[in-house]
Amino acid sequence: MMPGPPRDSDLRWARRVALRRSPIADPNPTNRQKDAHRTANGVFAAWEKRTALVKQQATAHSDASDAKTIRLKALRLEKEAADAEAARIAAENAPPAPVKKRAKRTTA
Repeated sequence: MMPGPPRDSDLRWARRVALRRSPIADPNPTNRQKDAHRTANGVFAAWEKRTALVKQQATAHSDASDAKTIRLKALRLEKEAADAEAARIAAENAPPAPVKKRAKRTTA
């Protein structure tokens, strides 16, 4: 069987292989350094972005928690003031406590 003309899939594969750059085969080492530097900066930038997002979320959560704590403290103080006022009024309107009589001692 005679080999015929190359098929389209073979040509596409050869074109992809030819266009792909191998960092090992790169004759210019500065390109490899630039690629490594660009990749490192990309990783660092992504890390910084994630860190900033986490810090922002933590700050938002902390602020929400602080606001909730302040609101609950105000409600508690208001309730304590109302309870103290009710206790004061109840103490004013309460009848006086009965005086206890001393028990007589008997000697045997």
